[in-house]
Amino acid sequence: MSKKRHATNVVTVKSTRPLYKQRGFHLFLMIAPFMVIVFLLSYLPLHGWSYAFFDWRPGRPMTMERFVGFHHFTSMFMDPFVFEDVLRVLRNTFAMSFLGILGSPLPLLFAMFLAEIRFSPVKRLIQTVTTIPNFISWVLIYSIAFAMFSVGDGFVNRLLLHIGAIDSGINFLASRNHVWVTMWAWNTWRTLGWSAIIYFAAIAGIDQEQYEAARVDGAGRFALMRHITLPGLIPTYFVLLILAIANFLNNGMEQFFVFQNPMNREDIEVLDLFVYNQGMASIQVSFATAVGIFRSLVSLVLLFSANRLSKVFRGETIF
Repeated sequence: MSKKRHATNVVTVKSTRPLYKQRGFHLFLMIAPFMVIVFLLSYLPLHGWSYAFFDWRPGRPMTMERFVGFHHFTSMFMDPFVFEDVLRVLRNTFAMSFLGILGSPLPLLFAMFLAEIRFSPVKRLIQTVTTIPNFISWVLIYSIAFAMFSVGDGFVNRLLLHIGAIDSGINFLASRNHVWVTMWAWNTWRTLGWSAIIYFAAIAGIDQEQYEAARVDGAGRFALMRHITLPGLIPTYFVLLILAIANFLNNGMEQFFVFQNPMNREDIEVLDLFVYNQGMASIQVSFATAVGIFRSLVSLVLLFSANRLSKVFRGETIF
């Protein structure tokens, strides 16, 4: 009876410490600046989506423009000429994104093999040389490409002419042949070392006792890579793969903007570049905004779909 009476008299005591002294509040203050940055750069610009519902022209206030509702959205599918352009752009976007996903194991393999180099100066040199291109702008990269492949004074054309392989210069940069593969190759060269950094961090987190135990059992270098390093990197690879699928329609536009010309535009214009060309070159800001909204919504659907597939096949999700 006394135990029962004692149990009924227990009162939950709440913390009387001020809010600013509680641990959770300190953690909130640590992430607050990043939340503000995300709000300013990612959510505040969403106010610009309102342009998609008006027939807006530059230099005029929104209050003076005519409200057209979903006209710009429906025109993407109802107007045959616009629909043909959208299909062409989606074809280019899907092709280049698909090539990017096919090449996504390359940074993983690069990190695995580079980690096996025992001579540290050589390893650091290779990692530095392959990472630096990521910090070079696409304008400078196009300058390199022009110096190598231009018709009149390109190094490759001069070499081929000198050895008699060709009779006249080849305009590599204006050719439509294999333009998707060419763009993928330039992007891979630029991002390979940078993309491998996260795999280097994952390799450093693998328990070294596993390697020691495997060596005791007689495992060679390739056996260690296959049975320890690769399984240790697979979870990281799948997280990055899910994010890549979510960004399937977001190829960026800088690379394709500097490499585009009248000869290859039909095959190099991706969705991001199409939005830029429509909004800035053709001054169809409202239509370009509608296309951008459509791209964002499709990317959101792809993200949740990839996350769901990861749950089905791997039993894990990223959120």
